[in-house]
Amino acid sequence: MSSADAFLQRLGLRYPIIQAPMAGVSTPEMAAAVTQAGGLGSLGLGALSVERAREQIHAARELTTEPINVNLFCHCSAGRDSGRELSWLGHLAPYFAEFDARPPDELREIYRSFVGHDEMLEMLCMEQPAVVSFHFGLPGREVVQRLREAGCMTLACVTSLEEAERAESEGVDALVAQGIEAGGHRGVFNAERDDGIGTLALVRLLVARTWLPVVAAGGIMDGAGINAALQLGAAAAQLGTAFVLCPESAADAAYRERLKGEGAHHTRITAAISGRPARGLVNRFHEIADDTALPDYPVAYDAAKALHAAARAAGNHDFAPHWAGQGAPLARELPAASLVGKLAEEMQEAQRH
Repeated sequence: MSSADAFLQRLGLRYPIIQAPMAGVSTPEMAAAVTQAGGLGSLGLGALSVERAREQIHAARELTTEPINVNLFCHCSAGRDSGRELSWLGHLAPYFAEFDARPPDELREIYRSFVGHDEMLEMLCMEQPAVVSFHFGLPGREVVQRLREAGCMTLACVTSLEEAERAESEGVDALVAQGIEAGGHRGVFNAERDDGIGTLALVRLLVARTWLPVVAAGGIMDGAGINAALQLGAAAAQLGTAFVLCPESAADAAYRERLKGEGAHHTRITAAISGRPARGLVNRFHEIADDTALPDYPVAYDAAKALHAAARAAGNHDFAPHWAGQGAPLARELPAASLVGKLAEEMQEAQRH
């Protein structure tokens, strides 16, 4: 049995389809619907407290007994620099003023990393989700081993062969190969070192040079794209932007309208929103960054959220972080289960030709 077949069999998936764990967009309802339809649903827990993360897992389990993937952020803790943070707030002040608002007096480190987060680890070992995946890096070999001993399959998002080899050495079960086309935050371990490899090239590289199953992620929106990734040796494909328009997603009306409009044809990567590079529908944040040094992730994100809140209160969505990949114009407004079924049909059709 190939590693790809073993990957699908271990999770009991009917289709090699994974819904990306989009923090702030994924919901227990969406994850459960995808899983019930034969794919692997995911929850983005990286921005949540331990209690909120547990609640999300329990909510999904009330809807399905099938496997669910939960995703954690493994970024380095922010290096706090009050001078840099105040300088960035000063740089943003004119934008706040457009909405008769002022920047916050200080910024917070709004998300805690899973690295060294013993309480979150203990909760996961107790709840035993089928899959635990990592973004922005790795939690350490001992943590990976603890999760595997608890019965959890572990996945690591990687953007290069170097990151893949490190993940393999730390004992993860599979790799999520995130290409430059992907929406949302780049999973690079070090945001200063990004080779920007495309999805298909990265999949082939990792299939050829590592032993682990590889999940293709980035720019894949339909069954033909999934089939192309499988032909290159991927065990499955992970789709995020494709699920944003599903009624089960937490995307708000403004996000949905932009994704259905001309704006979907224009995505770019910027670090100005959160402090780490992320691809989204082009907005005014893509114009903001200049030579002013950004605060570290996720401290910069606290400023962005405050500016977005001020703009939104005035009915303006020009500063909203509407994450989306390069395939965004192909997004479809379907219930999550129907989308999985459609993807499977398209994939099978592509295999016949």
